[in-house]
Amino acid sequence: MARDRRWIVLAEDGRHVTLGRGSDPDQAELASLTETMRAQGLRGWLAVMEGDYHARRAAPTVMLVRALTPVTVEWDAAVAAFQDRHIKSLSAA
Repeated sequence: MARDRRWIVLAEDGRHVTLGRGSDPDQAELASLTETMRAQGLRGWLAVMEGDYHARRAAPTVMLVRALTPVTVEWDAAVAAFQDRHIKSLSAA
């Protein structure tokens, strides 16, 4: 099984974007990202996602690092939304 580890931003609604795989994001990168998110009214967390992203049998794990912007939902709800979106995207493929 392929194990993939990547830095992501996880939004409150379960959407996510990959920041990188090969290196940790630096403080300047995170500051810029945070400012962009605030300007667009987005809320979310910096997280690490690990696992086989394309495997149908097991969703990757998502580990909280820290909030990037003030959030209004619980972390567990965002992870559940991520897992739901992930399962639906694999089913559609």
